[in-house]
Amino acid sequence: MSTIFTKIVKGEIPCYKIAEDDNYLAFLDINPLAQGHTLVIPKKEVDYIFDVDDQLLGGMMIFSKRVALAIEKAVPCKRVGIAVLGLEVPHAHIHLIPINNLGDINFSNPKLKFSSQEFAETARIISANL
Repeated sequence: MSTIFTKIVKGEIPCYKIAEDDNYLAFLDINPLAQGHTLVIPKKEVDYIFDVDDQLLGGMMIFSKRVALAIEKAVPCKRVGIAVLGLEVPHAHIHLIPINNLGDINFSNPKLKFSSQEFAETARIISANL
């Protein structure tokens, strides 16, 4: 059975897309810790990030770096933090989260709410900085 992320890759579920190539997709997290909180996934469905083959994983980090640098230009923050939890969705993914202090990347924090227009504008601004 396909994960929610595979359904996003296939276009069965919409997303606020940031970047895409043949192997990876970056899109806004709909339950973000910060404006610009982005998920990067391999298009190939693999449950656990350390089960992703080395070449695909290395490429995923390079793709994530490109996206993170665009986030830094688009969203006021000191850095873009990176987190890999792997428990929420059984499809390997990286969280890229704009942060100003260590507490900003605490997944116990309340999730922010944005309108569809705010999500779309954030995605547009980040994409424009790629």
